[in-house]
Amino acid sequence: MPNHPCLSCGACCAHFRVAFHWAETDPFLGGATPAELTEKLDPHRVVMRGTRNGATRCVALQGEVGVAAHCGIYAQRPSPCHALQPAWETGEPSPQCDRARLAHGLPPLTPESWNDPSSPGWTPLTRSA
Repeated sequence: MPNHPCLSCGACCAHFRVAFHWAETDPFLGGATPAELTEKLDPHRVVMRGTRNGATRCVALQGEVGVAAHCGIYAQRPSPCHALQPAWETGEPSPQCDRARLAHGLPPLTPESWNDPSSPGWTPLTRSA
C-alpha cells in the first residue's frame, strides 16, 4: 500500500500564511477555492482564514498536526498549496516543508520517509469507501 507523509503531518497548513490572487476564488474566472474560506488581505490578494497572522492554522486543515491531518478542500486548494512541495517527494529538498515541520516539533522528512514505515512522517494511505 502506498504511503504519504503529509497525512500524518499538516505542519505547512498550520505554519504559513496562504495568500493568493482573489481570482482563484471566482468560479467565473476559473477559480475553485471557496471564497467563504478566505478573507481580504489587500486589493488584489486574499488569504485562507486562519493563516493571516499569529497562531496560524488554515480553516481547511482537518485533523491534528503531527498525528493525522488532511486538507478539507484538497481538490480546490489555492496555488500556494499546490506549489509547496513536501521534502523529497520528487527527490528534492524543501526548506519550507522542513521549516514548518520543525516549528511543530516534527523531524524533517528524508528520502526514506517516502518508503520506510519506520521513518519520521510515514503513514500508510487508506482509501475511503
